[in-house]
Amino acid sequence: MTAALEISNLHAWYGESHILHGINLSVQKGQVLTLLGRNGAGRTTTLRAIMGLTGARKGSIKVHGVETIAMATHRIAHLGLGYCPEERGIFASLTTEENLHLPPRLSGGRATPMSDEQIYQMFPNLAERRHSPGTRLSGGEQQMLAVARILRTGADILLLDEISEGLAPVIVQTLARMITALKAQGFTIVMVEQNFRFAAPLADHFIVVEHGEVVESFSAAELPAKQAKLDELLSV
Repeated sequence: MTAALEISNLHAWYGESHILHGINLSVQKGQVLTLLGRNGAGRTTTLRAIMGLTGARKGSIKVHGVETIAMATHRIAHLGLGYCPEERGIFASLTTEENLHLPPRLSGGRATPMSDEQIYQMFPNLAERRHSPGTRLSGGEQQMLAVARILRTGADILLLDEISEGLAPVIVQTLARMITALKAQGFTIVMVEQNFRFAAPLADHFIVVEHGEVVESFSAAELPAKQAKLDELLSV
């Protein structure tokens, strides 16, 4: 079976800085993969490199079997990738609904784009705030909106960077239910996540990144046996 996303020997640079040193990972359709590691380990750079948002890249990145290492960023996105950066990117002067409608539908997305009604059903908070400007949304509502924008495009592979950071527990629970629902619908999700308690019940597979390299890779079933090693790798 062709993986939804397959990365082999990925190197990436920001200017002269060599950040990724041979990343390897594979995610099957409908799986959730969590990238763990300390700050500065290269996890966010991995997501950005997948989208073509770093400087030079070398190696192989296949999206649904299509090699993308030499592709322009907009062409990569149209293969069905949606990237939710840590900074969320909500336009303050636009309403919730205007922000939601900004990204175009993807020509190559394999998921059926969600309608406004489906999105508002998944995120009732956004339905209530559909006419509110971005400046009036809470941090949790902004995070919901950032993810909702992607779902409306037809992307079927979601790259989510620290979506639970700084949010109230009730909002984090809403995001966990969202990921569970999307996984059940066949979405493929790659998460960079510092909140291990949030990520642990959701992921099918874990990868630990350190100094731009994969130092551990294991399934959810192996998590109990790996816990002591994880504590050692992730401790500050």
